[in-house]
Amino acid sequence: MPKVAVIGSGFSGLAAACFAAKAGHEVLVIEQNESIGGRARSFSEQGFTFDMGPSWYWMPDVFDHFFEQFGKKTSDYYNLVKLDPGFQIIFGKHDVLPVPACENSLFETFERIEKGSADKLKIFLREAKFKYSVGMQQLVYKPSFSWMEFANVNVLKGIANAHLFKSVRTYVRQYFKDERLIALLEFPVLFLGAMPDKIPALYTLMNYSALVQGTFYPMGGMVKIIEGMQSLATELGVKFQTGTSVNQIKIEQKLATGLQTSNGWIEADSVIASADYHHVEQKLLEPQYRNYDEQYWARKTFAPSCLIYYVGVRKVIKNLLHHNLYFDTDFEQHSAEIYKDPVWPENPLFYVCCPSKTDAGVAPEDMENLFILVPVATGLTDSETIREHYFDKLIHRIEQHTGERFAGDIVYKRSYCVSDFEKDYNAYKGNAYGLANTLMQTAVLKPSLKNKRIDNLYYTGQLTVPGPGVIQIINTLILQ
Repeated sequence: MPKVAVIGSGFSGLAAACFAAKAGHEVLVIEQNESIGGRARSFSEQGFTFDMGPSWYWMPDVFDHFFEQFGKKTSDYYNLVKLDPGFQIIFGKHDVLPVPACENSLFETFERIEKGSADKLKIFLREAKFKYSVGMQQLVYKPSFSWMEFANVNVLKGIANAHLFKSVRTYVRQYFKDERLIALLEFPVLFLGAMPDKIPALYTLMNYSALVQGTFYPMGGMVKIIEGMQSLATELGVKFQTGTSVNQIKIEQKLATGLQTSNGWIEADSVIASADYHHVEQKLLEPQYRNYDEQYWARKTFAPSCLIYYVGVRKVIKNLLHHNLYFDTDFEQHSAEIYKDPVWPENPLFYVCCPSKTDAGVAPEDMENLFILVPVATGLTDSETIREHYFDKLIHRIEQHTGERFAGDIVYKRSYCVSDFEKDYNAYKGNAYGLANTLMQTAVLKPSLKNKRIDNLYYTGQLTVPGPGVIQIINTLILQ
């Protein structure tokens, strides 16, 4: 039975392992951390359970499709609930925009803010649905080895009508004038790692998922998806080896023959690298076997890193929802501090996830579980002093919005930033989300799924096709 070694156990690594096992291979997943899940790991302290990374569950059909490939359903592994409101955006203490799950309520909300915008939103979402269909059915699941994959009438027609060559910023402003509505419709693309004026309007397809499909939550946390995928992999015969770092991919006659690890030699007939693409090439392969050199990576536009706080509070905090976006400072300035002149932001926008509003199991009774995230530029030097500075500022702003003081009730705190992404995930410049989905980093213009010099080495994860995000499970669907 052919042996497949998978480096890394994030979403894409687990998906790769499942498909390889389904195809009849003997599969071993090697993970350098002590727990499975990559960026989607979790940890528990003092009765709190924190998701370490992803917290938004959008595009539910992607997860459904993955499990269906194995005759399973998501409900076989976790309980999914729909949030209503899905999230809220805070523009100021008395200027808050909750986003209802019901479409009719959403239309009413838009009309109340900007007269005539409800009808425009219907058109906008109808076009977003079309883009979602084109994107998911004709673009995302292609391996992007060649532009010829897109050379058929239906695909080209779909691309032409999906506004690939128009920016999100230009497209959204064709329909709406109120800055709050614009912020609502532009914010989903921030997950794609660039300013709205750099992201193709094709990606407003995310508005269809956010506003029509809705925002969901797996009870127990996003780690339940990881646990479900690991459980499926185990059912398929996949083995796991944690606490093991890969030091080298051995190559003989254009073939990967195995891995030299911190725990010895692992033989393999093929290798799937779900670890950071840059790290795999620059640290695990000799120069003659790399797809790309250091200059290639230096020219790429990366999505941000993050400053994250995991916080346990000994009281219930009012006026917070499960998902809260603080857009109460200058968006343009913060964006410039990430993309144009990378520095620590002066007055950052930030995000607060409070899953204890939905799930009593993630915090002790009458307490709150907070996940606070600030997007920051990659490559910054972080320190405890910097982390403490921002923590105090963010807590103060949350207190201002909620009208409730709770700094003195914080019973647990842990921070996570650029240096942690580098240490735990070997992330290039400490990036959190991978490559930005700009037009020049789309499809064939992304790093290839296949090594061009080694016949049995493949890549998956956020630095290759289709790109960053929880839907990295698509990487391995398109490699079948």
